[in-house]
Amino acid sequence: MTTASSTATSTATSSASGPRLVADAVTVTWRNILNLRRNPQVLVFSTVQPVIFVLLFRYVFGGAINVGNVPGFPSPLKYVNYLMPGIFAQTITFGAVNTAVGLADDLNKGIIDRFRSLPMARSAVLIGRTLADLARNVFVVILMILVGFAVGFRYSTSFLGLVAGALVIFGFAFALSWVFATVGLYIGNAEAAQAASFPLLAPLTFASSAFVAVKNMPGWLQPFARNQPVTVVIDAVRHLVLGGPTSAAVVKALAWIVGIVAVFAPLAVARYRRS
Repeated sequence: MTTASSTATSTATSSASGPRLVADAVTVTWRNILNLRRNPQVLVFSTVQPVIFVLLFRYVFGGAINVGNVPGFPSPLKYVNYLMPGIFAQTITFGAVNTAVGLADDLNKGIIDRFRSLPMARSAVLIGRTLADLARNVFVVILMILVGFAVGFRYSTSFLGLVAGALVIFGFAFALSWVFATVGLYIGNAEAAQAASFPLLAPLTFASSAFVAVKNMPGWLQPFARNQPVTVVIDAVRHLVLGGPTSAAVVKALAWIVGIVAVFAPLAVARYRRS
């Protein structure tokens, strides 16, 4: 009887597609959003850190940092306008750790085993997690835009350019969620997943154009800093909100986003099936 039930569950799971996958993903997304509502401290601390970074670089370090004339961007360039797109990217990059920690925590608590025993699409669990984290990132980034306006940030293009920049950030947040979903599933422990994420995040965030211009970095570091995905996304957002040659920068950022999802989404789903 148990074998027959397991076989039926496996068959239902493997055949889930289309509307069934969408319905399962929506259910899991809502479950994760409800969990976030019941633990508001997660959302609070997700916003406190980037606000501190804004205040720190705007009022403490900002006076000592001179980005000068940055190739491809209009001059003169105020540091606060240069800074805020970097803060947006830094916020969602560090926030992606929550995906790894959340999945690792679900593994430890046995929630993943419960999901696996249900006749539902396997990928719905991961889609639901990444979409819930995307919803959290949308809230946090909108809040950071408002904080940016409060400290003097102004866009030079148009409101549509600002919206387009936010959409690029949201796409990158979704892509990073798949990266750290893979990390969380492979490590399987919340504390270890958080510790393992920092060595990945630190060079991507701080060896980028988030806070200083790449041209001011050591020569050996510039090729990596200029071409890694965080810098590419930040530069695309800067062009969208500040002006300059936009198309090539946006296409390059979208290519990174699509490439990351194409690589890490299958890896995460494959790891989930073996967890």
